[in-house]
Amino acid sequence: MLITFKVNGETVQLDVKPNETLLDVLREKLYLTGAKEGCGNGECGACTVLFNGKPVNSCLVLAPEADGAEITTVEAFSADGKLDPVQEAFIEEGALQCGFCTPGFIVSVKALLKRNPKPSREDIIEALSGNLCRCTGYSSIIKAVERAAERGAE
Repeated sequence: MLITFKVNGETVQLDVKPNETLLDVLREKLYLTGAKEGCGNGECGACTVLFNGKPVNSCLVLAPEADGAEITTVEAFSADGKLDPVQEAFIEEGALQCGFCTPGFIVSVKALLKRNPKPSREDIIEALSGNLCRCTGYSSIIKAVERAAERGAE
């Protein structure tokens, strides 16, 4: 089936299978590999993208559901070799180790800061509850979000 949607501001039209996931389309047809398949069942958040401005697990979204939608992936947050302030804060706070989960966290943080530019620690923890990290222990991630919020990164 033929679908049309925007991804990172660009309109795309693709032929997709009814059972194909948005994650598969992003990675395999559009070569946007920032979103990762960690669990494939919506538990880890490694595949988080913004779907009409809201964070979703792209492994749970069927590609036909994206018809007419606006999708934003982690690739949209840096331009011309310059990192987004949230990405910079993650580096400065050592909030990444293997990096596999980092794109999903970045997308979730961007959504949080857009709706709540001055989140409390509890707000941060709640907003990131759908993202799992096996390496960092989360304290550095929370500090990175606090740093990004202090800088007005949204």
